[in-house]
Amino acid sequence: MADPLEALRAAGPTPAVPDPVFVARLRDRLRRALDLESPDDATGGETMTDVTDTPPAARSGTGAPPEPAPVQPGYHSLNAYLAVSDGRRALDWYVEVLEAQPRGETVWMPDGRLGHAELAVGSSVLMLSEEFPEIGVHSPTTLGGAGFSLLVYVHDVDAMVERAVSRGGRLERPVEESHGDRRAVLLDPFGHRWMVAAPLVRAERPPRAPRHGDLGYVTLEVPDVRRAEAFYGAVLGWRFAPGSVPEGVQVEGPQPPLGLAGGHERARGVMCYRVDDVVAAVTRVRAAGGTADDPEPNPYGTLVSCEDDQGTPFQLWQP
Repeated sequence: MADPLEALRAAGPTPAVPDPVFVARLRDRLRRALDLESPDDATGGETMTDVTDTPPAARSGTGAPPEPAPVQPGYHSLNAYLAVSDGRRALDWYVEVLEAQPRGETVWMPDGRLGHAELAVGSSVLMLSEEFPEIGVHSPTTLGGAGFSLLVYVHDVDAMVERAVSRGGRLERPVEESHGDRRAVLLDPFGHRWMVAAPLVRAERPPRAPRHGDLGYVTLEVPDVRRAEAFYGAVLGWRFAPGSVPEGVQVEGPQPPLGLAGGHERARGVMCYRVDDVVAAVTRVRAAGGTADDPEPNPYGTLVSCEDDQGTPFQLWQP
């Protein structure tokens, strides 16, 4: 196979003499991109891997997707490499607008053009070079428009759009919310189209304050509290702490709070409802046809046992 940089030695009025460091790096990248063996391999050859129109899965004979290709540390399987019309301005622009960080060595050609630069943008790498028409590298400015778009996720879409426009970028699509993102589309001064996005984060509602009528506590009355502990511990993974009444245990964790109370003839669940004024609530229970004991003070508040007009037991609790 011909040397990938052979075009640089083509006859012409102004033959190019590329920087040897740039040439070595570019040649190495082209070798890896084309799956060429390195000259340092034991075979010493530059043989090309078998590439046909057959899909990779079919070539493997297994029907399974191919394994991901090996990647140099610090890169991803797919990385962006942009050609720009003004290398120095582009480096400054991407650093300021994208909040990118330069990485590695920047290569400048003898004629002052940017030969190669790398910027860390979040978890990805953006590579840049200036235009090199002699080897077919053109920017969107020369080609008359961008042929692709780059999607970049940022912390603050609005702030980045403001920075971009103030530094010569052009907004193509204003900031909007769509597809789970807050996003916008803009052109940078070098003709590349950027889709800028940030995931929408829905703020969780703060828990509301407890109020009158809320379920405040649940008591499971059972004949044998130890058997109940063993059963619910095995089924629901409940863990228990000592309760405030004899043969009673508190269940740790669940909401609303609940406990087990042993020594009862039959098993049942008793709901305990929060009220603002337990004395007034007892009066309403009796007036509606239910029954209510006298309220009893406890360390956690005033509690009263009741039954509705159909005999369903419940409790009222004023913290």
